Amino acid sequence: MEYIGENLLPGKFGHLFVILSFLAALFAGFSFYKSSNAELTEEKNSWKKLGRIAFYIQAFSVLAIFALLFFIIKNHLFEYKYAWQHSSRALEMKYLLSCFWEGQEGSFLLWSFWHGVLGIILINRAKEWEAPVMTVVSFAQFCLASMILGIYVFNFKVGSNPFVLLRNEMDAPIFSNPNYLSFIIDGNDLNPLLQNYWMVIHPPVLFLGFASTIIPFAYAIAGLWKKNFTEWTKPALSWALFAAAVLGLGVAMGAMWAYESLTFGGYWAWDPVENASLVPWLILVAGIHTLLIFRHTGRSLRASALFLILAYLFVLYATYLTRSGDLQDTSVHAFTDLGMNWQLRIFLFLFIIPSFILFFSRLKQLPHIVKEEESSSREFWMFIGSLVLFLSAITIIIMTSLPVFNKIAALFLGEKSKLFNPLAFGEDSAFEYNRIMIFVVIIIGLLTGFGQYLKYKNTAKGYFWKKILWPTIIAGVLSTLILVFGNIDYYVNGPGYLAAIWLAIAASVYAIVANLSYIWIGMNGKLKLSGASIAHFGFGLMLLGILISSSKKEVISHNTSGIFIDFGKESTERSGENLTLVQGVETKMGKYRVTYESDSMNPNKPLWYYKLKFKNVDGKEAFTLTPNAFINYKGNEGLMANPDARHYWDHDIFAYITSLPDPEKNKDTSTFNFQTLHIGDTAFYSKGFMLLEKIETYDSIPVEGTNPDDIATMATIKVVSQQQSIYTSKPVVIEKKGVFFSALDTVISENLVLKINSAGKDHIELGVRESNSILKYITLKAYKFPFILVLWLGILIMIIGLIISMRRRQLMNNKEA
Repeated sequence: MEYIGENLLPGKFGHLFVILSFLAALFAGFSFYKSSNAELTEEKNSWKKLGRIAFYIQAFSVLAIFALLFFIIKNHLFEYKYAWQHSSRALEMKYLLSCFWEGQEGSFLLWSFWHGVLGIILINRAKEWEAPVMTVVSFAQFCLASMILGIYVFNFKVGSNPFVLLRNEMDAPIFSNPNYLSFIIDGNDLNPLLQNYWMVIHPPVLFLGFASTIIPFAYAIAGLWKKNFTEWTKPALSWALFAAAVLGLGVAMGAMWAYESLTFGGYWAWDPVENASLVPWLILVAGIHTLLIFRHTGRSLRASALFLILAYLFVLYATYLTRSGDLQDTSVHAFTDLGMNWQLRIFLFLFIIPSFILFFSRLKQLPHIVKEEESSSREFWMFIGSLVLFLSAITIIIMTSLPVFNKIAALFLGEKSKLFNPLAFGEDSAFEYNRIMIFVVIIIGLLTGFGQYLKYKNTAKGYFWKKILWPTIIAGVLSTLILVFGNIDYYVNGPGYLAAIWLAIAASVYAIVANLSYIWIGMNGKLKLSGASIAHFGFGLMLLGILISSSKKEVISHNTSGIFIDFGKESTERSGENLTLVQGVETKMGKYRVTYESDSMNPNKPLWYYKLKFKNVDGKEAFTLTPNAFINYKGNEGLMANPDARHYWDHDIFAYITSLPDPEKNKDTSTFNFQTLHIGDTAFYSKGFMLLEKIETYDSIPVEGTNPDDIATMATIKVVSQQQSIYTSKPVVIEKKGVFFSALDTVISENLVLKINSAGKDHIELGVRESNSILKYITLKAYKFPFILVLWLGILIMIIGLIISMRRRQLMNNKEA
């Protein structure tokens, strides 16, 4: 059958470049491998040249795939499944890129794109390490290219082709029509949670972080492979610092997205996919510290190689977790299963098995110092800190992998077996993580505080205490002031956990003060040489921001309206913590008076915007928040809310919609009841009475569409409720050549609609309708986050410190070369 209107050329070219990318990556990896093993210089250079050409072709192919797929999305070519499934005509231009990486295929492409960029940099800068390192990178590119290949080998599907046609993937009667495209009006649209500006920039940064972890991994593998056990650490350290900075920034952006898009009231929920990105970063930071130990003392080479290898392997494991479908019931981030689980497992084990075989086969050959470190040395405590980071990462990944462990156990034991008892957290899964990690914070905070005041190999006690005394006293005083006057009274999980929070705050303050002091005491204020202290200072600020903002987070939307919403048994929302606002009615909320002023709807999708006016009770400040909510959208019954926040230097006010009236239950079936009233007459309604106070007439009405001889009549009606609340209504009627046109007026809080049917000089015919449908309301949840800016500032400073350290290492390597 010949189909009408299909634009097949972009897809054909796209799949051609997919195949070219796959073959070029394979040939590049083979060529660089041959170059690495060649003994003759001429042969080595010849294979290396071929490898470079093949890798350039592969990188260009990925860029071409990227461009063609974006062309398909941008031009709404819904004959392609990817465009139909992830985009729509109603999407703003800024979210079209988000459509690209909403799907698995696009995210693999993004990852491969960054590998290509980093690989080109390595080709031009890696020098003698180019061939072995690029062998590893090219092989990773080959594996990533296979993920979008979309071909069958002996009934086994290899990859998912992003250029597949919708009619080839869906079985529907519409596709029997040659002109089926005329019936596809719009696409499926982007997930509402991803329609946020952070989702435009967070994934590219995060995937650059994921991609960059392969470079220190590749250097470690190359060093073990070529038995050059020490020289690889020089370039690996600067690349590890770069990877830690970018991956850390990507994780932080994810936290910012969660803070501004999700409604759990925070920025980190120990979601499995959040954890899967945090774990490689923790292990990578541990590896950076052991590399520093080796560069200064010759110790911890084995640990360095192991940590850098594991950092990348856990990136691959995170890839499996998020794409296998194992976490789709426990995470808001995870992809659904595309039927590629075995391919993902093969990808993972193709790196795990050779890496471990190589590491353990070379383990005894790796240089190491048998004599134990002095407890007064910097390297001793740096290694302790690295070990704590590593063990915390392992703990997190084990807890995160419970669904995978349950799946494996059910596979071998059977889900109905009496021996099968699924592992699970209690009701408060976040606390299960927090009660472990709070002690990690205490240890790391203390170590980053005093660690830099120690010297490598050995430190005289007198020297150490002379340098550390005043920072310790200042930190102690500041911590005491915070704990005494800061009202850190988080008793939710008992006094023991509160005591741990106090200790963690003191440790964080100690890290802040000690590292800030060391910049001047130890480095004489030379910021270019103080990257480590700046990073540790930022890390301390980040920890302090997390502790204070989380332990002092306060719900301010306590219900004072008397209207309680039943959120259902499965909801975590509590009626007493959600304030219902009636449109136009000012309601007290803590130190604010809040008014639900208005709402508006996106013309192309069921997305509602709400305008909420906040005003201090003292009248000194006012601001507006505009949270929004998708209603019954993309298979999600009910609402999906996006919060809004007001930012101050010492706190944030954060609010989101938790409930809306059900339009199906709120349909208006009431009618007007008419009666004639003279000035001074009273009319009753079910909840009170109305008094006609006066009637005013106007001519020459300044309204478009009226003539000078038209007459407008406005009645002033006082409405008194049973609770003695008084309202004023002013309905209007316009007489045009003997025909009356009414302008309704409403008293929302009383569910009243008033209408003048006709008017005389001293009387009106008033229509009264009591309608439940005019009571417009929303239910709001609002928090106060104190000092959350400290968290964001700490992350930024930590990233800057890592970049400064990276740059310093690069300069040192260049001088040594």
